[in-house]
Amino acid sequence: MIAKKIITAGLIAGAVSLAAANAAKAEEGSDKEKCFGVVKAGMNDCGSADKAHSCMGHATADGNGNEWIALPKGVCEKLVGGSLTAGAGGGEGKASCDGKASCQGKGH
Repeated sequence: MIAKKIITAGLIAGAVSLAAANAAKAEEGSDKEKCFGVVKAGMNDCGSADKAHSCMGHATADGNGNEWIALPKGVCEKLVGGSLTAGAGGGEGKASCDGKASCQGKGH
């Protein structure tokens, strides 16, 4: 039982270290950048831009413009709802053509 707790603690520590390393890379000018507005609930990297929480995996809604994930440079702006600026992204889970007559005939 004690060995199981030690192994579990080690795995958790490893995951936290990996998350911290990803967050640091996104901020350091590496080949990664913070992408806001494309994160699924519970899949964010580190804290939210609006300081609602300071932990990885605490996003409560899909597509929140204050939640981010580290992505390779150039990918974020190609994603629906993706933004390099906090609060500006967020697709709200809808395609940009939802309910618009001008989009009929265009594949979603």
